[in-house]
Amino acid sequence: MQQPLPTAGDTRWFVHDRFGLFIHWGTYTLAARHEWVKQRERIRDEEYQKYFDHFDPDLYDPTIWAREARNAGMKYFVVTTKHHEGFCLWDSALTDYKATNTPYGKDVLRPMVDAFRNEGFKVGFYHSLIDWHHPEFPVDPIHPMRDDLEYRERHKDRDIRKYAEYLHGQTRELLTQFGKVHIMWFDFSYANRQYPWGRGKGRDDWQSEKLVQMVRELQPGIILNDRLDLPESADVRTPEEYQPRGWMTVDGKPVVWEACQTFNRSWGYYRDNMDWREPDELIRTLIDTVSKGGNLLLNVGPNGRGEFDERSIERLRAIGAWMRLHSRSIYGCTAFDLTPPPDTRFTYNPAKKRLYLHLFAWPYKHVHLDGLASRVEYAQLLNDASEVKMFTVDPHQQAQNTTMGGGRSDTLILELPIAKPRVAVPVVELFLKD
Repeated sequence: MQQPLPTAGDTRWFVHDRFGLFIHWGTYTLAARHEWVKQRERIRDEEYQKYFDHFDPDLYDPTIWAREARNAGMKYFVVTTKHHEGFCLWDSALTDYKATNTPYGKDVLRPMVDAFRNEGFKVGFYHSLIDWHHPEFPVDPIHPMRDDLEYRERHKDRDIRKYAEYLHGQTRELLTQFGKVHIMWFDFSYANRQYPWGRGKGRDDWQSEKLVQMVRELQPGIILNDRLDLPESADVRTPEEYQPRGWMTVDGKPVVWEACQTFNRSWGYYRDNMDWREPDELIRTLIDTVSKGGNLLLNVGPNGRGEFDERSIERLRAIGAWMRLHSRSIYGCTAFDLTPPPDTRFTYNPAKKRLYLHLFAWPYKHVHLDGLASRVEYAQLLNDASEVKMFTVDPHQQAQNTTMGGGRSDTLILELPIAKPRVAVPVVELFLKD
């Protein structure tokens, strides 16, 4: 079986739990049209201020969020402590641009951390390396004011070094004021992007080496992602909004990885977006990810009242209904060393020696599993533990009328019921021989 490269952070729990919740929440949720709205629409600070001045999530109850995530089968969460707009969810001593200064008037991060911990979650903090509100963050080619030549000239002497001090200071706050933090999810570097003018930002701007050293000293065992423009510091790779073809590799060797995905192509709350993925497809995405040795971090963007959108809740509950019956094909599972039949995925639990066949399309009666004829002692449908009959066919036998024939001598054949079980994705649990 494939094993990922060793990591500096403790990823043992991570590769077992497999499924986490991403939360994008900030003042952009009031605009309700994507978390990059300030940049996309080139909104000035003074105009964008209205979202800060009206941020009042009066229905916010993180115990409900945590309960919905737990019931969906998620085991860890990562929340945007600060996104690119610069707004902070906690009572940072380093800025006035924070939740405690809005009409809501309270720290929203601390009760969230407490609520998720109480439900058994591991804690993760997303923190933007970018800050379009900070007075020393340069007006670069992706800044909201990039096209205002007068503004660029007036602010040309901004000092990224002073901003880096702020970045490091806030990171220290997050890692010293909230107890055990399991994941630090920085976002993002763009030093290698090509622009007609100016340049992007990367490791030298963030002082990434110094930042990583501080993070690991403050929180030993913490998991770091791969967006500091410092590849050697990464414990986990984070493909965003796409599914890799197979287990992600670096220099040809498998690595710990996590697919970060949305419900509707927007991380922040987007009222008018109707491009919502169906629950069955989201379940298949989770399965596909684990079948390739990865984790899935699935995002919810709460609204301005502090609630999960009903469409998000509908999908979380659908995933949870499937996970209630099938979670043992996810937790503790990874890729398997044989190729599954078309329209299926294998996941494998090496500790329990159980192989899981996920059927994305329900076949007529039979499934042929090459290479498993002598390796399986028992098979059952996972949703109800009902036996699935198994047999092999002599490869020299001629197929005719109602008699199966041909094939390979090492092929195990499963005989399934005609009617598909009433679950989103049926799973056959195969107990392997020692």
